[in-house]
Amino acid sequence: MSDVGFLGKLLDGAGVEWILLRDISTVLRGKRLTKSNLSDNSKFPVYHGGLAPLGFYGQSNRPANSTMIINVGASAGTVGYSEGEFWSSDGCYCIAHSESLNSRYLFHFLRNVEPHIKGKVRYAGIPTLDAIVLERLAIPIPCPDEPEKSLAIQREIVRILDTFTELTAELTAELATRKKQYNHYRDQLLTFEDGEVEWMQLGELTRIKTGQSVNKNMIADNPGQYPVINSGRDPLGFLDDWNTEEDPIGITSRGAGVGSVTWQEGRYFRGNLNYSVTIRSTDDLNVNFLYHTLEQFQSEIRGLCTFDGIPALNAVNLKKLRIPVPALAEQARIATILDKFDTLTTSLSEGLPREIALRQQQYEKYRDLLLSFPRPAESSEA
Repeated sequence: MSDVGFLGKLLDGAGVEWILLRDISTVLRGKRLTKSNLSDNSKFPVYHGGLAPLGFYGQSNRPANSTMIINVGASAGTVGYSEGEFWSSDGCYCIAHSESLNSRYLFHFLRNVEPHIKGKVRYAGIPTLDAIVLERLAIPIPCPDEPEKSLAIQREIVRILDTFTELTAELTAELATRKKQYNHYRDQLLTFEDGEVEWMQLGELTRIKTGQSVNKNMIADNPGQYPVINSGRDPLGFLDDWNTEEDPIGITSRGAGVGSVTWQEGRYFRGNLNYSVTIRSTDDLNVNFLYHTLEQFQSEIRGLCTFDGIPALNAVNLKKLRIPVPALAEQARIATILDKFDTLTTSLSEGLPREIALRQQQYEKYRDLLLSFPRPAESSEA
């Protein structure tokens, strides 16, 4: 069935009217709380400047099943939804419940136009979203003159889209569980009794060097297929040249991600903010074992970093990090076990992250399909 046919069948002859949000609901401003008002033992989450609770409070000022939009800070313009009662601080708008508008339907629609909303954020000083931006949004309401039918259509759209969001939530919860299992087994497998294995300095076992200088302009001028690993785990971009091959382990040397262990297979470009950690002899060390060990020692690596000014990790200090070196066969056994968990929790080609990404793509496809109502030329607010 074509997209138009699918939407037409859902509407079943009903027309759609685009109505400004201010004409069917109200954008509610929150009320500020200070940190002294918050307690981890209180019942209701407090939202301010982000979708993660700022803390908890003993009262709520918004009902369950409400749509919210963050209006200040780095997350300004982000759309959220709460199934429980909560406190909306002054960094979080909420949309009042309306007899003609299903709150969850509104949430899905606002998610669909979230890029437009974020494009209206003011960045002079603290990023701020004005309430009038939301009030002027045109919302598609099926057959508004037939309230019961209108709400029934809205509920059906919500039912279909929530099927995808619920599946994504289940997969995300499964991913969190698997990550805990990975950490548990890694802790067990990489914890050794005194005298059980030899401990050696990282500099004795590996060569640690800085990558080559790279910047965003260089990437923009020379786009290509090779990932650029620089100041974090994810690629900074892709270049038409590479300087590293089959040398997957690195450690971020400067910036916000300092001390992060990186892994990149095949050919890639190692930037100047990433140390190579190249094994001197594969007769002494298994590369996968080394990666999991460095992940296990992440807090120790961070402890070697300095945070005065730009965060930095000195290679001299990194080389002194002592790590356990069991027999090569034992290294291989440990690596094989941990590799399976790592693939499941991090792989974008075969693990849970891939499944989550696919479900998110499906959700976005059907959200676009189900909310792409015919729009008259004069209704172009959203």
